[in-house]
Amino acid sequence: MRILAHAFGKRYELPIPLILFVLGGAAVVIVSFLLVMGRPGRKELADVADEAHRSRWSWFWSPLSFMVLAGLIACGLFGSQEVPENILPTSFWVLVWISTPLIVGIVGNWTGPVNPYGWISRYADSSRLRQAMLGSPDPLRWPRWLGWWPAVVLFFVMACGELVFNLTATVPQNTALGLLIYAVFCALCGALFGADWFARGEVFTVLFDTWGRLGYFRFGAPGRRGFAGGLEVPFAADVSRIAFVLLLLFSVNFDGLLATPQWADLERGLPGGNITFHPTADHLFRVGSFVVLALVLATVFGFFAIAAARAGRHPGGARPAVAELLPSLLPIAFGYLLAHNLQYLLINGQLMFPLIGNPTGRESWPIHLPYPFNDSFEPNPKLLPSAFFWYVSLAVIVAVHVIAVVIAHRHLSTAGRDERAARDSEYPWLVAMVGYTMLSLWLLAQPLTKETSTTSAEPCSPQHTVCWTDLS
Repeated sequence: MRILAHAFGKRYELPIPLILFVLGGAAVVIVSFLLVMGRPGRKELADVADEAHRSRWSWFWSPLSFMVLAGLIACGLFGSQEVPENILPTSFWVLVWISTPLIVGIVGNWTGPVNPYGWISRYADSSRLRQAMLGSPDPLRWPRWLGWWPAVVLFFVMACGELVFNLTATVPQNTALGLLIYAVFCALCGALFGADWFARGEVFTVLFDTWGRLGYFRFGAPGRRGFAGGLEVPFAADVSRIAFVLLLLFSVNFDGLLATPQWADLERGLPGGNITFHPTADHLFRVGSFVVLALVLATVFGFFAIAAARAGRHPGGARPAVAELLPSLLPIAFGYLLAHNLQYLLINGQLMFPLIGNPTGRESWPIHLPYPFNDSFEPNPKLLPSAFFWYVSLAVIVAVHVIAVVIAHRHLSTAGRDERAARDSEYPWLVAMVGYTMLSLWLLAQPLTKETSTTSAEPCSPQHTVCWTDLS
């Protein structure tokens, strides 16, 4: 039986009502605000990079990463099309799409030399190639209006592949074709636009650069060394850059919403929902819901950010007001990504052992490795109890909201026109943080916990990307 959900086995029975956990988390955030209130903030750092480390071994790691990508694409195109038997879907959708952002968010953006698409873009940045293509060695000018929109669109497409079209996107040939087409696209854009494409358009570069601002080490990126040190460098007050950061947050929120029993009830209540599955209609409904949720949450956060700026009498308009508070939202996005996917990663990550032994899934594969790198290995879907994942998620969500309050305080306490205005500017954002803490805890609890022994203990309905654990 192929399970696509986050919850495995029995749901955890809460010892107290969920509302008490939610209110307790909100109380911790409020207390943290009271503790930091009145303390001096810190000015943002200048946009100056540390000593560059990421290019030292690029000559070795970049070509190697390209060869790994080529090998994975070959496995997807010519290997078994049974999703659990081919290494490509698990490698991309579990390791690259979820695990790598989490590691980058802790360690820092170490992916520069091992990002094959970045290497393809840089390698195609050739004056000779442009001379042959364009008749001029100079790259095309990156339009100002384009900003980071290519990365936004590409991330949205891949997020829809994960959350909406997962049964199609995870088919090995489909994943391989997508990665291959994107490699050709990166080569073309790298040749036409040069470094501008690499910095603003290549989605993995922008994605890992954004998450890397949280990591301890800078690896040549701007900011001070230390956790969240990169967040002291402001995000560009560009609509596309704001949209990309917010989309990181909204995508994991939508992922959590899809995993709730309430969402499953909503889809069953749609016309024809109890009769049969209509792929086109259901997919359009989910994509539309994703867009609507993103717009609604962006409007809500924009409202509170503008309210905070007006209370503090900050100079500038709406875009600077939102951009200046983006650093406080990134830890929340990271915390939700970790809490929502921890159980999923620990269980699905076990699938890599037999896949390493036979990456194509073909019986003709000539190399035979010992246990656990063969078909005799069986993943353990009950590695840790559900209570462990609930309490870890609870601690993570509350902790990142506290960090968000501290980061917002550092900015707002120095941006206000005077001391009173600076203090007043923190209240609207505190309201947003408390409300978002409560919403996050409620979303996390739905597929994982139950409040009474009479609640159904069945796992949530299938929603997520790739989990092929046999629970039968």
